Amino acid sequence: MAMNRISNEPTTWTQRPRSASHMNLTPKQLQVARLIQQHRITKGVSPTLKELAEELDVSKVTVFEHVEALIGKGVLKRDANKARSLSITDQFVLPGQEQEQGLSFPLVGRIAAGHPIERCQQDEQLELESIFGPRRGQRGSMFALQVDGMSMMDEGIFDGDYVIVEKRETARNGERVVALLPDGETTLKTFFKEPDGRIRLQPANQEFEPIIVTDCVIQGVVIGVMRRY
Repeated sequence: MAMNRISNEPTTWTQRPRSASHMNLTPKQLQVARLIQQHRITKGVSPTLKELAEELDVSKVTVFEHVEALIGKGVLKRDANKARSLSITDQFVLPGQEQEQGLSFPLVGRIAAGHPIERCQQDEQLELESIFGPRRGQRGSMFALQVDGMSMMDEGIFDGDYVIVEKRETARNGERVVALLPDGETTLKTFFKEPDGRIRLQPANQEFEPIIVTDCVIQGVVIGVMRRY
């Protein structure tokens, strides 16, 4: 007798995320879902029923009913053993986020904040979605560099930090820039154009001397710093 074979490995079914229209959400339920997601992005936890009630100008009972309805529809999930654990399920996507993708920057190397170092490039990506949550950004106009040195410590940029850089070819006095020096080395300093036309790349650490050059190539301006403790 022929026998059918059955795999010991579990079968995984991939379910496409469903939108609000497919789940028949009311406008108020959709608003609750948006508020919960935004609160998790900015605070790291879900809002309390009281916070939701104050935001929506309704009673806590009404908010509770909306939350329970969203859980029943598969939009929200909660961890019964943790407070403020409401979150959007993987099976639901908010309107406007159907095409949104995680934000990442090319990690192109290490940048000297002490003595300049040779420029290097690496085929790596610094993923930011896990840090900032879903957000929109213009890919290609920004990149990340890891700081190597302490010459910018007085401005809160320390060894091992990541700086997010906007690609620009010009800078204003006082902006922190990634500058390519005439000798081919790259450094992170504060940009100043002196009255005599020379450029002063100023460190933020009294143990380092400013770099004075007649010209340099501005590769970008620092718009953010990230640090993991």
